[in-house]
Amino acid sequence: MSRSAGGGLGLTGEHALRAVYNAHGPELYRFAMRQLNDDGAAQDVVQEVFLRAWRAAERFDPEVASLRVWLFAIARNVITDEMRRRSVRPAREFGLADEPAETGFDERRVNAWLVEEALRRITPEHRVCLVETHLRGRPYAEVAAELGIPVGTLRTRLFYGLRALRVVMEEMGVEL
Repeated sequence: MSRSAGGGLGLTGEHALRAVYNAHGPELYRFAMRQLNDDGAAQDVVQEVFLRAWRAAERFDPEVASLRVWLFAIARNVITDEMRRRSVRPAREFGLADEPAETGFDERRVNAWLVEEALRRITPEHRVCLVETHLRGRPYAEVAAELGIPVGTLRTRLFYGLRALRVVMEEMGVEL
């Protein structure tokens, strides 16, 4: 017997889906907001969580975990995806690359472009460490835990990442 999407959770009706959203949506939003510190991204995460839950409802097993636990596991995955997406284009996440065009020379824009370009040229491992700790100001222990590496390894990656960034910027003709 095949169930349609949303059927495993009893989410076939609008009222059932709304009840699950009302019960868990605000808490999922607060969780995403704490992780991302971005209202729009947190709202997108909650929407994506419920979309994924609805599509994968037949895989939900209440004997393995509660609905709340299952939704938070999905949220954790969506947030991880969002953080990885952000680390690919770090300067855009800080509003540096998408500011409205102004006439004349804008040193901030040039600097943002230079940093973004230099970050693209170093290894992804170094880039993620630098973006998360230096640009986002996150604690070393938190970033290391998220990446699944010891804090000492994170510090080493930061050291060599900064060194690589300096070399790349010098190659680009940036005076430090």
